[in-house]
Amino acid sequence: MMRPIVLTLALAVLCTDVARAQSTVDPLAGLWRARRWFGPEVRGPLVIRREGTRYTADLNGQMLPVHIENGELRFEMPRGGGSFRGILQAGAGIVGMWRPPGTQGNGGYATPVDLAPAGPDEWHGEVVPYDDTFTFWLLLRRRPDGTYSALLRNVERDFGALLGVKTLVSDSAGVRLIGKAPWMRQPAAVATGRYDAQDSALVLSVPSRGGTYEFHRDGDDSAFYPRGKHPARYVYRTPLARDDGWRSGTLASVGIDRAGIERAVQAICDTPMDTLDAPQVHALLIVRHGTLVLEEYFHGQHRDQLHDLRSASKSLTATLIGAAMRTGAPIGLGTPVYQLMNAGTFPAGLEPRKRAMTLEHLLNMSSGYFCDDGNMDAPGAEEVMTNQDQQPDYYRYTLNVPMAFDPGDTSIYCSANPNLALGMLARATNEFPPFTFHRLLAKPLRINRYGWALDPTGQAYGGGSMQMLPRDFMKLGQLMLDDGQWKGKRILSHEFVARATSSIHHIGDRGYGLLWWVVDFPYRGKSIHSFAALGNGGQTVTVFPSLDLVIATYGGSYASRGWRYMQGDLIPNYILPAVSQ
Repeated sequence: MMRPIVLTLALAVLCTDVARAQSTVDPLAGLWRARRWFGPEVRGPLVIRREGTRYTADLNGQMLPVHIENGELRFEMPRGGGSFRGILQAGAGIVGMWRPPGTQGNGGYATPVDLAPAGPDEWHGEVVPYDDTFTFWLLLRRRPDGTYSALLRNVERDFGALLGVKTLVSDSAGVRLIGKAPWMRQPAAVATGRYDAQDSALVLSVPSRGGTYEFHRDGDDSAFYPRGKHPARYVYRTPLARDDGWRSGTLASVGIDRAGIERAVQAICDTPMDTLDAPQVHALLIVRHGTLVLEEYFHGQHRDQLHDLRSASKSLTATLIGAAMRTGAPIGLGTPVYQLMNAGTFPAGLEPRKRAMTLEHLLNMSSGYFCDDGNMDAPGAEEVMTNQDQQPDYYRYTLNVPMAFDPGDTSIYCSANPNLALGMLARATNEFPPFTFHRLLAKPLRINRYGWALDPTGQAYGGGSMQMLPRDFMKLGQLMLDDGQWKGKRILSHEFVARATSSIHHIGDRGYGLLWWVVDFPYRGKSIHSFAALGNGGQTVTVFPSLDLVIATYGGSYASRGWRYMQGDLIPNYILPAVSQ
């Protein structure tokens, strides 16, 4: 007779304990995640048909007229939905490039669209644009004063570090993230919003990054961590063999110590993520003797995901120009910049220093322009150029930048230099540079997916932010290591490779060739020579000729000091000691 009463009392006690436990849980402390997709919406199968001399395109259920301009097939989606340009190859398909609408103040990315013949007058392909996504993680810890320490992390741009977020305040006025970005005089709210207790959501408006983000709690397996909050012990695995030009093999087969590499990967997995400058390693790949022997990804990244190369793509610009020179393009290292960019004649009244400037000066950063990416008072600095809207044509903008030195006198890091060099290639070949890239590099190296950054006018940008798959970008390092050859096919001349990877000038304490850095590393009690493509955030392809070795890292420390880990710690202290001589 007493059992129902006892059971009722037990349930009441249990419910009270659960309620008490829930009441002690901080509603805001912990890890939160938000993700938004900004498009583009136009994508999918593309069909181009020919009827007599008339062409039409069928994309996203719309039939569009195609016109011919400078030998290219072109069409545009209505309401600025994107545009296409392609080249019809005799007896073959159409090599095309798709340009989506510009996003977040830039010109977007040109992505390849290969259309195969589907009959005598019909070609089929697929538009696969680069997705504009943005992901935030927010790690909150309650302080004694009731505020929260806040770590805002962003995988695509390291935007949280850029905003300098350190504090979250929650009161009757709502929720505010307090930060101090470089352009701010003092800490202030960089995001505002509210906590929705019913949905357990943090809703924050980030005006400088596209609007409102809805944060929800993330778990221990979150990609905020390299491989979860409590990673399992790493065990080496041979890279997957794919039909992309790489052969795969084991570390042992090329003389690399497995235990040493396992320690390197484990160190990445175990890296604490609770500080702003914690290195964000996204990928680590190793090739030796032409064999891919390590391929590991972190923070949710993977081998089929395009990655921003930032300034490492400057090296691609130089490599493309070298490939064009070898195939007879009317351009050389001694070509005068202003003569080529002005249809073969120097502009009237051009000052002597600009008259003396050549392509090689652009490629080794010694143009003499008042241009320094680290000096916002320099009119040629990349941020100054990309943040102004008076001249959207970046080639023209740079041509008007005043001079500060004689060409060849001083090398100063300036992204406008390689971009103008790419403009010279476009003028010399009368070809859209992504088409040149497709012919001379992408096709022979079997690079099928990429995104080429564009300026607001739709011209190819040569100063950075190329999007490529990690395995593909490593091919440029292997190409240079093999003296300009890929699988026995010569792409670059011996002379160009030697010049590009030589220390012609110095920028800071590092040697600089033709958009390739020259770096020495400690190795077994001595110094070893290397050359590298380097990009902000941890994008590196480092080549060690004497070891027949290529190491690639990809990262996300764009606005913090974590990028130094790649070449300052990971390569010299973990990777190189595991490599036999």
